[in-house]
Amino acid sequence: MPRGDGTGPFGGGPGSGGGRGQGRGGGRPGIGPGGSCLCPKCGNKVAHQAGVPCTSMSCPNCGTKMTRN
Repeated sequence: MPRGDGTGPFGGGPGSGGGRGQGRGGGRPGIGPGGSCLCPKCGNKVAHQAGVPCTSMSCPNCGTKMTRN
């Protein structure tokens, strides 16, 4: 039965928790300064440099674009 004060029952309205937010540490973009960059072609690993995306680096061994590991 309605109370008339505009509060209503809990949990049924819009914005009631159905979203898929990234939360802490969920997304790849900006995953932090640690880790390493990996060459998908030859397997060479180099230390990741903060502020420099691995995808902008070329492998020092074979020249292939690096990926984040």
